[in-house]
Amino acid sequence: MANIVAIVGRPNVGKSTLFNRLVEKRSAIMDDTSGVTRDRHYGPAEWTGKNFTAIDTGGYVVGSDDKFEGAIRQQVAIALEEATVVIFMVDCAEGLSSLDKDFANVLRTSQKPVFIAANKADNYERSLNANEFYELGFDQIFPISSASGSGTGELLDEVVKHLDEDKKESNDDIPKIAILGRPNVGKSSFLNILVGEERSIVTDEAGTTRDSIDTRYNAYGKDFILTDTAGIRKKSRVKENIEFYSVMRSIQALQDSDVCVVILDAERGFESQDMSIISLAHRYNKGVMIMVNKWDLIEKDTRTSEIFKKEIQEKLGELNYIPIIFTSVVKKQRIFQAIELAMEIYNNKHRRISTSKLNDLLLPEIERTPPPSYKGKYIKIKYITQLPGNTPVFAFFCNLPQYIKHPYLRFIENRLRSHFDFKGVPVRIFFRKK
Repeated sequence: MANIVAIVGRPNVGKSTLFNRLVEKRSAIMDDTSGVTRDRHYGPAEWTGKNFTAIDTGGYVVGSDDKFEGAIRQQVAIALEEATVVIFMVDCAEGLSSLDKDFANVLRTSQKPVFIAANKADNYERSLNANEFYELGFDQIFPISSASGSGTGELLDEVVKHLDEDKKESNDDIPKIAILGRPNVGKSSFLNILVGEERSIVTDEAGTTRDSIDTRYNAYGKDFILTDTAGIRKKSRVKENIEFYSVMRSIQALQDSDVCVVILDAERGFESQDMSIISLAHRYNKGVMIMVNKWDLIEKDTRTSEIFKKEIQEKLGELNYIPIIFTSVVKKQRIFQAIELAMEIYNNKHRRISTSKLNDLLLPEIERTPPPSYKGKYIKIKYITQLPGNTPVFAFFCNLPQYIKHPYLRFIENRLRSHFDFKGVPVRIFFRKK
């Protein structure tokens, strides 16, 4: 059983700051605006040899004008259900509030060990203020400053006493799949259907997901990490600081992934921002696939998907190695085929080809169609090998590598792809002096 520590409390008491300190990186977005964290946010943490998963939750509110209020409360409830230990954060600077009392009543029904972290105890006077939180009826209160780290060691010493001995799971060898796309194309709905629970909050409003959310998927013989991300939109349309950081976090998720599932809205088609995301994934040597969602809303005949696919491939240009699948998340059409395709791309990305096979298949074709001569000099490719790495990279050894131009490199890439399955994966080719 995994050890899970949930950080809960009303909005803007410093939960995300503590979460970032526990996972030792700036994973959760922090802002003075209440309600920034909407979904549960997970991260691995360790204290004195005990490993656990920290969960940052949205601020628990009642009776606000925020349309996400009910969904946030539901996410907090799920986090409490999952948790081994609960850290209930309150604010020494503002003191005890009626919302703290309401939330304390909720926590008492959870039957989980609860520790009050009285945050913002940045000086002696505020530390004394922490005593008023004994009114909430919990035994242990820890004055802390999540910003500076003061007092967090004493809190964690007590928290880990309630955790089981647990071996740390390494995610290094587990495929990482990032779900990317513009806002409101169905990324969170796709994740929720796959994992069979409301892992991300879903509304019709674009920009609901603000943090990138990791979820371990282990079913039907498959094991990988799915990352739901905030929608990436044009820089000119990013109006607020929070959204800017959300986009940055999505790009970080892209960089950390093995395969990028770029979701399009079938009604809006393939837009320039989709191309920007795909180009970025190609630049970072990521496996890529395009998932055209909401296909059920399109009026179709027998050639509709073929025409739609051809239009996208024309816009992709040299990146037309990227496969396209048509889905409907709402109707659950081809959802699992999409995941199977993502895993196929992951396997293609790590494909190794023997040097003998490369030379046996490609050298005869190169002899039939050699590189064009340059200034009367003939170029002879003599030997091919695959270089080590996490993406397919090939070295072609020849006498005059500097004279080989881009069109011939494209020819070589096409011949490689015709012999070996590198669907969805960028292939890097280098010409080297023999």
